[in-house]
Amino acid sequence: MKSLAEPAVRHWDFPRGIASVALLLRFGAEHGIPLSSLLDGSEIDTAVLADPVAEIAACQELAVVRNLAHHLPHAGVAVGRRYHATTFGVLGYAFLSAATLQDAITTALRYLDLSFAFTAPSAVIDGDRLVLALDTASLPSDVSAFLVERDLAAIHTVVGELLTGAVPVLEVDFAHAAPEDVRGHEEVFGVRPRFAAGADQSVVDVSVLAEALRLASPETTAVCEEQCRALAERRRESPGTSQEVRRLLESSERFAESMPEVARALSISPRTLRRRLATSGTSYQALLDEVRSKRAVELLSRGDLSVEAVAERLGFAEAASFIHAFRRWFGVTPSRYGRPRR
Repeated sequence: MKSLAEPAVRHWDFPRGIASVALLLRFGAEHGIPLSSLLDGSEIDTAVLADPVAEIAACQELAVVRNLAHHLPHAGVAVGRRYHATTFGVLGYAFLSAATLQDAITTALRYLDLSFAFTAPSAVIDGDRLVLALDTASLPSDVSAFLVERDLAAIHTVVGELLTGAVPVLEVDFAHAAPEDVRGHEEVFGVRPRFAAGADQSVVDVSVLAEALRLASPETTAVCEEQCRALAERRRESPGTSQEVRRLLESSERFAESMPEVARALSISPRTLRRRLATSGTSYQALLDEVRSKRAVELLSRGDLSVEAVAERLGFAEAASFIHAFRRWFGVTPSRYGRPRR
């Protein structure tokens, strides 16, 4: 078996454009769901929706997905078929101008963080079959089926726009149970999917990879690739999940929030949060210590608070615990910190 390419980054951890959220909101409005219900818990300002170049965190889009899935739990495929190549901005134009489908797929995996996927797709050649598989390990269980169907339907919709004929689908598998109505699935994929199959994947004839795309333009591809590279580099400068955790901790009053509570605020599981922070080379405790130690210095520098008062404001049960932590952070006790040294 041969993999076409591996995603260059963990695409969850970076800012993303507003286009996908706008699409989700339009879909929800068509089905009578109030805007306020769809945006609930996302912290997305409605003014941002009017800015076509606005960027949000992945957890904010996930909150909108969760609200939509709550109202329309079986609409994943219907939503996914609304995603077109042009939905993805400059990345979509890189797809459209590619020489072959293999080139388009390679570009998609290289700049996966410029898409709106929550699953992690891969493309593997297995004999005369091309297997497009979705890794769902990072998905929250309550929206996993919705997102798998959305992402795979979006992939098929875009691939269908690139090719001159129908996508030669051999089979489609989903790990979750079958919904009552699968007509929408058959329309998008061209075959009846197998459910409870133990995998989330689509298998197509490998010959489709070499097909020349009708809008191929090497000049346009070069321009789009350069713009994708520049945009991805800028977004990847963001610390991602660690920055989101840091932001939540910085807004905390007395650091009473536990790690599971912070994970819930980010719409992910504690296990996923732990894994993403480890990938970023940090941990929840390290970020908590970072923010707490900074707050401790700020409070002590005021000069009007006792060590006991600072300990209370930092969420320590007793001053002794704070003193121990402070010595670990800075090598001295709070009372000695900031004293003139010889």
